Amino acid sequence: MAGPGPYDGLWNVVFATTRGTCSSGTSIPFNVTGNRVSSAGGGRVEGAVTRAGSVAVTASVGASRASGRGRLVGNYGSGYWSGVISGDRCSGTWQATRG
Repeated sequence: MAGPGPYDGLWNVVFATTRGTCSSGTSIPFNVTGNRVSSAGGGRVEGAVTRAGSVAVTASVGASRASGRGRLVGNYGSGYWSGVISGDRCSGTWQATRG
C-alpha cells in the first residue's frame, strides 16, 4: 500500500474573476488523496495532481462548470480557471490553501 501523497488533505480554493461578469470570491473545498482530487462539499470536483504539484481539475455546481490548471507547492497553490458560471463565460485565477 502506498504512503500518503505530498499534497494529501483538505484544500480550500478561492476563485477570482478577471474576465467576464462572474462574481469573485467563490470558494470550493476539495480533498487530495494520492494523485486524485475530489469534492469535499460544495459541488462536484474531479482531477489529478502530479508528485511535482501540477494540478488539473474540473468543478461543477448546478449548471455552472469550470476547469482549472495550476500548481501546488507545500500548503499553497495557484493557477488559472475558465468556465461557464450561471450562463456567463468567465475566466480568472485561483488561490488554494491546505488545512
